[in-house]
Amino acid sequence: MASYNSSGNRPFRRNNSLIILLVVLAVLWWVFGRPIRPIHNPDATPRPVTARGDLAGDEKNIIELFQNASPSVVYITSIELRRNLFSLNVYEIPKGTGSGFIWDKQGRIVTNYHVIEDASRVQVTLSDDTTWKAVLVGAAPDKDIAVLQISARTDSLQPILIGESENLLVGQKVVAIGNPFGLDHTMTAGIVSALNREIKSVNGQTIQGMIQTDAAINPGNSGGPLLDSAGRLIGINTAIYSPAGVSAGIGFAVPVDVVNQVVPELIKHGRLLRPALGVSIANERLAARLDIKGMLIIKVQPGSGAEKAGLRGTRQVNGEILLGDIIESINGNEILSYDDLRLELDKYQVGEKITLKILRDGKHFQTDIILDAAG
Repeated sequence: MASYNSSGNRPFRRNNSLIILLVVLAVLWWVFGRPIRPIHNPDATPRPVTARGDLAGDEKNIIELFQNASPSVVYITSIELRRNLFSLNVYEIPKGTGSGFIWDKQGRIVTNYHVIEDASRVQVTLSDDTTWKAVLVGAAPDKDIAVLQISARTDSLQPILIGESENLLVGQKVVAIGNPFGLDHTMTAGIVSALNREIKSVNGQTIQGMIQTDAAINPGNSGGPLLDSAGRLIGINTAIYSPAGVSAGIGFAVPVDVVNQVVPELIKHGRLLRPALGVSIANERLAARLDIKGMLIIKVQPGSGAEKAGLRGTRQVNGEILLGDIIESINGNEILSYDDLRLELDKYQVGEKITLKILRDGKHFQTDIILDAAG
């Protein structure tokens, strides 16, 4: 039987609900809202340290790797000259920062070309915090490699150990050392994520054979070394793939086998001596309009290997335009674009002999040619 209030008309349910709500609020305040007073103890002492034990073997290896390799890594600052529009005074401002590494005891430093591109002046800071003015020895923009020269003492220069990239395997441990965001000598670790990737260089040319890694590569790491677990150089950290502009676990490095070919050329000649056929090639749009599959020769340079091999360019005879030879393949590798031609020629040295497959007047034949140096 229900209970009624003094009027005899309504139950006490509303009063009971209010009481329950007040009780719940009181409990919540007691548990969560009651102020806690600090307890001070004048006899407080540091807690005992728990013994850690020896470092794990892989930890020791990576620590030793960093200690051995970091003296070879440098910090690069590119400086730009600006003119004040009011006073006309010229002043210097930092244009960008990057990393690099010591190549030899003669003070040559290797970095990415895009790190020092368009810089008015470049400074190199060594691991001992000394800073040196650098001059450009040579650059290969389409490989994103540059060589600088500083005049530091020989005993302060520790060249990096050179490894190889041809036998790399996906899953190998790698380490990147550089100066991301200007933070001195930072190391990140990861693995080789993939091989033979393609990216575009600063001048729009395709760089093949790139190493992909998940070792964090951030702005300022560019130009620094990518090392294997033995502390040997296996690549130059070059680019990241990230919508936000910071590491997203996809970084790319120029393989050391390319670096070890290009750098000596830059030291010898100040530029990369590229092999060439000694011909001028029609642009791809013209070839497409003419439904040509291959590279149409427009002109053969006098005295070139192409002329000696008897190649023909496009010419006019009795008012009629006769198309030149069409290069279909080099040493059996099909050539369908200018990129195909350039990347195939990059495999060879000036003076080497290659075999061309040629289409002339509807007939196919092969001819050997000695590669010239590109002008």
